[in-house]
Amino acid sequence: MRWLLLAIAAATASPAPAQPIDRHALVTRHNVTLTRVDPHAPLTLGNGNLGFTADITGLQTFPEQYSSLAPLLTMAQWAWHSFPNPELYTERDGLVMVPVPGRGDRPFPWIRDWAELDSRPALQWLRENPHRFSLGRVGLALLRRDGTQAAFSDLSATQQTLDLWSGTLTSSFVFDGAPVRVETRVHPTRDMVMVSIASPLVAAGRIGVDVRYPGVAAKLNPDPSEWSNDQRHRTRILTQRPDRMVAERQLDDTRYFSAMRAQGGTISRTGPHGFRALGRRGETLAVTISFERNRTEPGLPDTAAVAQHWRTYWTHGGAIDFSGSTDSRAAELERRVVLSQYLAAIHQAGDYPPQEEGLFSNSWNGKFHLEMTPFHLAHWASWGRPELLERSLGWYLDMLPQAQTLAKRQGVEGAWWSKMTGPNGWNSPSTVNPFIMWQQPHPIYLAELVWRARRGDRATLARYGEVVEQTAQLLASWPLREGDRYVLGPPIIPVQENHPPLTTRNPAFELEYYRWALGVAQRWRERRGLAREAQWDRVIAGLPPLPQRDGFYLPVETAPDFWRTAASPACSGHAAAARCLNRDHPSFLMAYGLIPGRVDRATMARTLARTESHWDLRQTWGWDFPVVAMTAARLGNPESAVDWLFRDLPNNRWGVSGMTPRVHMEAERQMVGPAAGTGSPGPDGTGYVRAAETYFPSNASLLLAVGMMAGGWEGSSGPAPGFPRKGWKVRSEGLTPLP
Repeated sequence: MRWLLLAIAAATASPAPAQPIDRHALVTRHNVTLTRVDPHAPLTLGNGNLGFTADITGLQTFPEQYSSLAPLLTMAQWAWHSFPNPELYTERDGLVMVPVPGRGDRPFPWIRDWAELDSRPALQWLRENPHRFSLGRVGLALLRRDGTQAAFSDLSATQQTLDLWSGTLTSSFVFDGAPVRVETRVHPTRDMVMVSIASPLVAAGRIGVDVRYPGVAAKLNPDPSEWSNDQRHRTRILTQRPDRMVAERQLDDTRYFSAMRAQGGTISRTGPHGFRALGRRGETLAVTISFERNRTEPGLPDTAAVAQHWRTYWTHGGAIDFSGSTDSRAAELERRVVLSQYLAAIHQAGDYPPQEEGLFSNSWNGKFHLEMTPFHLAHWASWGRPELLERSLGWYLDMLPQAQTLAKRQGVEGAWWSKMTGPNGWNSPSTVNPFIMWQQPHPIYLAELVWRARRGDRATLARYGEVVEQTAQLLASWPLREGDRYVLGPPIIPVQENHPPLTTRNPAFELEYYRWALGVAQRWRERRGLAREAQWDRVIAGLPPLPQRDGFYLPVETAPDFWRTAASPACSGHAAAARCLNRDHPSFLMAYGLIPGRVDRATMARTLARTESHWDLRQTWGWDFPVVAMTAARLGNPESAVDWLFRDLPNNRWGVSGMTPRVHMEAERQMVGPAAGTGSPGPDGTGYVRAAETYFPSNASLLLAVGMMAGGWEGSSGPAPGFPRKGWKVRSEGLTPLP
């Protein structure tokens, strides 16, 4: 409870702010306005379970105007599909026996070489299934005088504004001399798109809404839609009246329902999987299109409910206002923060852990990666919205029995959490996935953040106590006793994924994360009135300190020459060679960034400086920059923390919509092969290969870092301890300090 007492003391000692943040002004000054197509930044609407990505017309009318990595999709958290499985493959068909010191051979879903995908069909099926898919395309029926569909070149004076405060996308243009205005929204509690069209073309029957339902393509990333094989899926009308219809969709064993209603219009079928709504009179047409798991009647537009939903979102929870700052970067950071909050509400607030591209597109077949959950979800608790974190924490509760079974299969106790998985919890075969182990403490970390955000209520302890307990059992039983200490791995691949799994031992961050999480689990037992577990304390005491040499922390114990090699001519100067290890995630810094690890601050400060000078920062990922900023902030260097947030590198460039790309060096892409997920269109002449148009861990990690820098952490003092005093005016509300 020390952190809570400190927070109370700080709150009582600090004067109340002169006036609350004007949240409406804060949010709306970052509304997004476009006057032309940005092929990399279509805008998305959603409610946390449904995401609808729209083009410059407000719907999905002209997908060809956008990058192939920015498809216009309608995706839902619940929408999963599997290709037929006549061989009845199960997770066990992807397992091979791997030697584990002290435990004999144990089964792991390991692909030793990607060529195995050709010789072992089970591996390909298990990697592809289940997968997310797109539910439908909703576009404008925009008809020339001869009845043919308009081309994008027929439009002029395009303009579009996303009003963040109300969740409304307003698009306007001129077609054939007539003005058109389209308002698009997504209902807050139904997975339903709401469209309002105003134009003289409505009465002429020349503008309306087209809906078409796709199949699922063999190539799942980034766009799983398949439009050329109508016979492979079914759209069956269940009920139809002139202005409404309900259809059942069937794709192999996947079934969902879609309903459509046109106020002041009529609906007709345009093909085996298509429908069109046109107006009958007047200059306005309102259409709703729902995509839902269960059969539901067509809905009516409810703009008030959408506005209230977003107003509630913005007025509750945390807020940070940088207005009045003289640092030229403050306004841009505020923009990134506000847009990240908006995107998080759509892509990272559903019933399952998010995939890395959220509901925007597919990567890794739409599966989610449990090692990334803190960089999707943790900010919800620190920004005063723990209920949005708890939505997907419920999946951990549901999966607990399966995780316990998996632990038994590995010869350990507790709950073993998969790495790359879907709703069924199966661990996808990979050259890397089976040996990633830093996802194991995450349920403890996330549950602790919920407990802190809810000010230590007993209900949180009751709900997540068993998940914390079983996760801690795994953390205490998986390390192997070796003399007077415990050892992590082999097999293990650390956060920095370029270390060999069968020879790597004691990754720095994992050592400290396991120790810290076991300590938190002991406190959970004490909060619940239980005695401390003696074995957990033995492991806490027996895990070795972070490996180091020459005054710098090492990524892993088994790479003692790491920094000496990084300083060699072959690897210095940010070399791009894949053979050099000074690339990917500098995860050892997370031991005093994401968590308050037991480190030597002077050694960590030297290591941070060495990372800045001897790391190939071009090959870092979007979430690395905020996490390194957290380390700098804890070390008492807020100037460096802000600099890291603004590091100008390909994976840290923020577009007009608030999205960041995921980019690989060409050498890296060639090395990892299919593990790169989406593939790429090829190098652009700079050595970089774009693998995706967006990467939402960048947004969520920014929120986590900036929330910590403004709201503090346990042991910090003063307002906004992570920001410089000079040039920055930071006003914050509703933030919970991090551990």
